[in-house]
Amino acid sequence: MRVVHILKVFLFCLLIFLPQPCLYAQSKIAITIDDVPNTRLFQRDNYHSTLLDQLDSLNIPITIFVNEGLIYKTDSVTKNLELLEDWAKRDYITLGNHSYSHLRYSEVGFNLFEKDIEKGEQILRALAVKYEKPLKHFRFPYNDLGKDSLQHSKMDSTLQSRNYLSTPFTIESSDWMFNYVYEYYLSQDEPIKANEIGQLYLSATLDYIHFFDSLYIEEYGRRLNQIYLCHDNSLNAVYLSSIIEILSKESFRFISIDEAISDSAYQQEFYYPKKWGISWIYRWMTSPAERVNWMKQEPDISHVELLYKELSSLK
Repeated sequence: MRVVHILKVFLFCLLIFLPQPCLYAQSKIAITIDDVPNTRLFQRDNYHSTLLDQLDSLNIPITIFVNEGLIYKTDSVTKNLELLEDWAKRDYITLGNHSYSHLRYSEVGFNLFEKDIEKGEQILRALAVKYEKPLKHFRFPYNDLGKDSLQHSKMDSTLQSRNYLSTPFTIESSDWMFNYVYEYYLSQDEPIKANEIGQLYLSATLDYIHFFDSLYIEEYGRRLNQIYLCHDNSLNAVYLSSIIEILSKESFRFISIDEAISDSAYQQEFYYPKKWGISWIYRWMTSPAERVNWMKQEPDISHVELLYKELSSLK
């Protein structure tokens, strides 16, 4: 009996100290970009997309979510249409609908929002056919899935009837807020301050990605396929490529949105029937207390939040 006991102890220690394949598996991440095409920035940059240039050099899968209404936001509609086609025709790009007007579903209600989804696919669907690509991904503006479970359920049924998947995200680092401050400093001819904000964005994004990686291991005992949400803006035209290059050196593998959501975690039930656009990892948590506890541990970007509030109040 003593020999059997010693053998059990030995095997237990072996299981603890040997690397666990699921725990140390390579991290995988899908990059998704909302609010494409940024026609205001395109016009300002003399009808040239620096972000698209950067992505061309990286050669990784990218999913874009298009607001067709942006095409008509400047007086260069023909050039803006060409810009959208430039995005659509690239082999590494997966197309997604982000609605026409970027409305908040919980505010405008079902009927108007449904029409905005349909309006937002007129050009996009033609481009999908032309370049032989599927158009099956939809992302809610603001990740506002509805004010309650009834609105959630009603729109889920509508998306399914249109052969759309409601596309999730697990990580976002408030790049829209960093971008506001970044563009403000550029407009004030303060490139040093703008660069400082850019570097903060870079480090904060990496911190968020690492934070969620550790959260997944804590909650699931393994790494999940991550989905990063960012936007077509001035900031990412300069810094997104650096984020991707650093993650590559850390052995992250960049995957398509379809590979990302093939992870069984994305089949889980929601326990968050509200309008706020939180990460899917929080939506899967059954306990509100647990959700809040993890949110409190997220990387601190309060300095940029204060700057954003201060500068946006000057308008």
